[in-house]
Amino acid sequence: MVAQNIFFGIIAAVVVVSALRMVTTRNIVHAALYLVAVLAGLGALYILLTAEFIATTQVLVYIGAVMVLFLFGIMLTKAPLGNVMKMTGPQWPIAAAVSVLLAGVTVYSLIDHFGSDRLANDGPVFRTAHVSDEVFSTYIVPFEAVSVLLLAALIGAIVLARKD
Repeated sequence: MVAQNIFFGIIAAVVVVSALRMVTTRNIVHAALYLVAVLAGLGALYILLTAEFIATTQVLVYIGAVMVLFLFGIMLTKAPLGNVMKMTGPQWPIAAAVSVLLAGVTVYSLIDHFGSDRLANDGPVFRTAHVSDEVFSTYIVPFEAVSVLLLAALIGAIVLARKD
């Protein structure tokens, strides 16, 4: 067995277990930390796929920024931090059935569309330098517009959370 397959199995198992614990835990901070484990595992899977830029973006943007935003949101909204007994509504069995049905439809449609097709190994290879050249030359204005928008949202959140 190839080492890459072994690492894929280990990382995939960690991601699946963390995702299941994320949606079943009763502590909201633990759920956020399980989400960090899921996002880190996905970053590791991107590394296995030799997509270093996406892995770096996954770690910096999602784990570094979005999770900090989630944790600030948890702290600022004064969400219950202990074990809350009633975190789900009475309709959770219906939601579980719909999610299983949706997963089944997704798997069926993927198998129906792709069947036994193989991935092409001779496609173009894009390196991180190519992506960064595009982002910081062609798309520099939208990139900066998004950064200003995120800064405005951060300032707005601080103003709303501030006590006068």
